[in-house]
Amino acid sequence: MTLNFAHRGSLTEAPENTLPAFKKAIWHGAKALELDVQLSKDNHLIVCHDHKLSRFNKDAEGLIKDYTLEEIQQIDVGETFSEEFKGVTLPTLDQVLHICPADLLLNIEIKNIPVIYDGIEQILLKTLHEHDRLNNLVISSFDHVALKKVQEINSTIPLGMLFYYRILNPWDYASASGLNIQSIHPNQIYVDQTFVQSCKRNGYDIYPFTVSDQERYKELLEYGVDGVFSNNPEIFKS
Repeated sequence: MTLNFAHRGSLTEAPENTLPAFKKAIWHGAKALELDVQLSKDNHLIVCHDHKLSRFNKDAEGLIKDYTLEEIQQIDVGETFSEEFKGVTLPTLDQVLHICPADLLLNIEIKNIPVIYDGIEQILLKTLHEHDRLNNLVISSFDHVALKKVQEINSTIPLGMLFYYRILNPWDYASASGLNIQSIHPNQIYVDQTFVQSCKRNGYDIYPFTVSDQERYKELLEYGVDGVFSNNPEIFKS
């Protein structure tokens, strides 16, 4: 069965990684959701991809880590998308978990590069435990040290290993890492049939990112991917 992830929610219909974007993805019937977490200055889990806020609000200078939760909740990240979403702010992970059905698979990416958030792994797992969301979950990161820390805290959580650039035999790297890697998440640009077959042969699911073109999606399905991360509702709701 193919399992596609709504990448940062339905980001073509609402500001990415916000409650409206996640609600729209859920409304579409998405079976899986991808989101990113970082830490505020006062150690709250903020759902956002960029370390800087300037792409969403030109008046917001500095990094997420420079703002307290109270300050972040005063920053409008919706108006740059459209007037309809004026006043929308970045949510906390708590807020997102409140609206996610239990049967919705969550892929939570720890955004730990280039900013390294000391202790984010423990805060994340504590929050998930409080919401009884330690099941139906994948934690992923480009920072594989962060994945190691997650495993040291809770060895039962499936991990997704993200790769942006091509490396030699990432399936061998994943195996040699000693981590509980369930899936490999490569940049879709370099994924071909040999890549997919090698991942599968070594026991890894494969979910390329970010696939929004229908023809490319069909091609990847023919290669045998288990699903994709997508911005396209016609893909992520299928």
